Amino acid sequence: MKSSHSSLRDLVLAALFLSLGLMLPFLTAQIPEIGSMLLPMHIPVLLCGFVLGWKWGLAVGLITPLFRTLLFSMPPLLTAIPMAAELAAYGLLSGLLYRLLPRKALSVYISLLLAMLGGRLVWGAARFLMFLFGTEFSFSLFLSGAFTGALPGILLQLVIIPPLVLTLHKFKIME
Repeated sequence: MKSSHSSLRDLVLAALFLSLGLMLPFLTAQIPEIGSMLLPMHIPVLLCGFVLGWKWGLAVGLITPLFRTLLFSMPPLLTAIPMAAELAAYGLLSGLLYRLLPRKALSVYISLLLAMLGGRLVWGAARFLMFLFGTEFSFSLFLSGAFTGALPGILLQLVIIPPLVLTLHKFKIME
C-alpha cells in the first residue's frame, strides 16, 4: 500500500503534467499547423505514463485535451474527443510497457515507440467511429494525421522523452 506522502506526490506530479499539457500548446498557438506537427500536448502525457505509471498516464491523457477544450476552446471538441482517446492510450501504454520491460535504455525507446504507435491506432479507431456518425475521415487522412504530418512531433518525442526518463531514473526521481 502506498503511503499518503507517495500518493500526494503522485497527485502533485499528475497535476504538473496536466498543467504542462494545457500550457505547452500555447507555444505554437499562433501557427496551428506547427502545433499539429510538433504535438506539444503529447509530451507531458507520455512522460506522465513513464513517471507515474499507467493509471495516472491514462487519466492525464484522457483529461488533458478535453479540459483544454473546456478552458480555451482549443482544440475543437470534434478534434479533442479522438485526441483524448489517443493521449489516454499514450499514458496507459507508456506506463504499462515501461513497467513490464527490463530497466534498460533500449526499453525506454521500445516503450515509447509502441505507446506512440498504439496511441495513433487508437486515434484512428476513434476517428473512424466518428466517421460512422458523419465526420470526414479516410485512410489517407489517417496516414497524414497519424504519421506523415506528425513526423516532426514524433522525432521531437524520440529526442526529448528517453533522455528525460533515463535521467529521472538515474537520479532516482522515479522508480
